[in-house]
Amino acid sequence: MKHYSLRRRYFEHGTYSTLHREDGSKVCCFVERPMLNNKPSESCIVEGTYIALPHQSPKFGACYALEAPELGVTRNGPSLRTHILIHKANSPQELQGCLAPGVAFGFVYGEWAVLNSTAAFSALMAEFAGEIVSLSISKD
Repeated sequence: MKHYSLRRRYFEHGTYSTLHREDGSKVCCFVERPMLNNKPSESCIVEGTYIALPHQSPKFGACYALEAPELGVTRNGPSLRTHILIHKANSPQELQGCLAPGVAFGFVYGEWAVLNSTAAFSALMAEFAGEIVSLSISKD
C-alpha cells in the first residue's frame, strides 16, 4: 500500500496542507475547514493515520473517502465523523469537513484558497490510481 503524508498549517480561516509521497516529493496542496474541535461538518479532521478508499459519492461522483475507526472516522458510521471525502473545491467555505486538493495556494474571491482544484483532483485520482492508500496527517 502506498503511503502519503499531509503536512498541515492551521489558521483561523482554514487549514492548509501539502501532500507528499514517501520519497518526500510534493503531490499537491490541500484546503480544509479550520480546526473546530473535530465538530462534524464544520472542522478539519484530527491528526492521525487514515486509510483513503475509492468512493462513489452521489454528490461528487468518483472520489476518495477516509477511514480511521480508532479516530472515530468511518465512511458510513456509526462513528464521530462520516463521509470525510477528498473532492474538488477551492475554499474552506465550500467544504463540510472534507478535504480539497489544489495545484497551489492563493486567493479566490478575496479569501485564502487552493487554486485549480479540478486539475489537482484529476492528477490526484491518477496518482492514487483507484488503489487504497495510507494517509498520515500531521502539523508541519
